[in-house]
Amino acid sequence: MSTPSDPCILVLHGPEVFDAGDVPYLIDRLNPERIIVAGVMARTAAEESGIRCEFISVPPSLVLKDISGCALLANHGKTPESGRIFGEIVASRLLPRGLIQIECSDKTLFAWNMAVDNLVQDIGEKTGFRVVSKRTSKNAPSPKRSIRGCIRGEPVYVNGVVIGHATGAEVVLKLEEGIIIPESGIIPKMHGLEKIAKIPVSDLSGIWCKSGTIRRNAPVPTNLGQRHYGRVLFIDHAGHHLYRLLTPDVCGIISVGDDTTAVCGHISSHLGIPVFGIIDDDRDGIVEARYVPGSVVARAVSERDDDIGAEIGKMIPTGPVFWNELVSRLILHLGSRVTISRYPG
Repeated sequence: MSTPSDPCILVLHGPEVFDAGDVPYLIDRLNPERIIVAGVMARTAAEESGIRCEFISVPPSLVLKDISGCALLANHGKTPESGRIFGEIVASRLLPRGLIQIECSDKTLFAWNMAVDNLVQDIGEKTGFRVVSKRTSKNAPSPKRSIRGCIRGEPVYVNGVVIGHATGAEVVLKLEEGIIIPESGIIPKMHGLEKIAKIPVSDLSGIWCKSGTIRRNAPVPTNLGQRHYGRVLFIDHAGHHLYRLLTPDVCGIISVGDDTTAVCGHISSHLGIPVFGIIDDDRDGIVEARYVPGSVVARAVSERDDDIGAEIGKMIPTGPVFWNELVSRLILHLGSRVTISRYPG
């Protein structure tokens, strides 16, 4: 059992803890031994902040399971209720182990499935957060999955794909023959449902679900110079995988999908990497898009971005290229099938 004198590891979830200024305060008050960031947009916000962190591209529950000593989970939910629900989900996946959650949205310190011991009390005193003891149970496999804490009209995701928009505080999904089906609380987006249907699911408790924007703040522009020659990434409706694929030799990103292009533009504007985005105007507004000079957005006139993207994907060289030459070649190939927007405009 950890004591107040033991060094702790601070696990940070989501960009809001950085964007709202919570992280410097927690570092000052808690002096953590290590700081680990989980999540794509959390990494972007962390890099923009200049705070030294470790980045791990797995859910917070998996990060916490690998830590044997004192570990604290810090989060800033879009609302206090959504922050509490997030902590409850993580805590249920850690049972029988307890969880200390620092919820910054309303300055609450949750002690999940554990006693309010000296360590919890010490953290509460240092941060000034009120201490609340909570219990949860382990989620058993179920043919249904509830996504709570939604706000009417916001996008709902399954494994990074937008499947619709919430009509209330709770969205219920069900599983039929390995296919995820919306049951209630959602206006479905058929394109998204078609995408997730391509990968059969056996247990709804293991899928990644979320509602709302993935970051509310705009990205912070970089002062890094652009690399004009190098490898080009092709990202097809999977912007959440971008960091796993980025290497120092990347000079540009070809992205397919409105929201994927927005995510790639948001992240790469901080890194100084241009984007060639292929879209068809079905954006769900999950994040504010920004683009560095040399970026281009190709808007399909009458086709789906999926079809154009599949065609363009076959044209991307595996070796290094000059970015501007590749962009010119793609624009010439697509011709009047797309309208072109260049950045800066």
